[in-house]
Amino acid sequence: MSGDDRALVAQAQGGDRAALDELLRRHYDRIYAICRRVTRNNADAADATQEALMAIVRGLAKFDNRAAFSTWSYRVATNACLDELRRRSRRPTPALVDEHNGWAEQNSHDRTPAFDEQIVVHDEVQAALNQLPEEFRAPVVLRDCGGLDYAEIAETLGIPPGTVRSRIARGRAKLAEILHSGNQPTRGERQNNQS
Repeated sequence: MSGDDRALVAQAQGGDRAALDELLRRHYDRIYAICRRVTRNNADAADATQEALMAIVRGLAKFDNRAAFSTWSYRVATNACLDELRRRSRRPTPALVDEHNGWAEQNSHDRTPAFDEQIVVHDEVQAALNQLPEEFRAPVVLRDCGGLDYAEIAETLGIPPGTVRSRIARGRAKLAEILHSGNQPTRGERQNNQS
């Protein structure tokens, strides 16, 4: 844990609201990114992120600094995502909104070719991640996006470390296969998956 995080955690545990706000603000983007990749849906990612932030606030008093705050917060976020996915499976699918396309049309004059290429690569990787079964997607995201080690992922997902290694290896292989085969959804299908 960085010295700044360690100090903020100690202050927040002592009741300093400003320190807590800074700690949450500092880690919000990474927490949301993990939630977005695991849930594959902007609305569910936002819900999971909010649940994760509330769980972090509730659990901060019990945080013992054995792991980095970032690692602990990513575990909390992953658990919130898994809860959100379970809730999602029990509710009807909302109507799809094409947010990406509307943004691109309104702001296309502000974009450069390099920016467009970054979006295409990001979209292709996200589309490939979306095709992975949840059992592979969550471990790959936690390892490659969250930076958690195998033991931390095993603890987060409640599976043995050997299973984590296997799922990451199989998930990465499947990602490579999807990316190299061109077996990806069309742009319209990707946009529908993102809403």
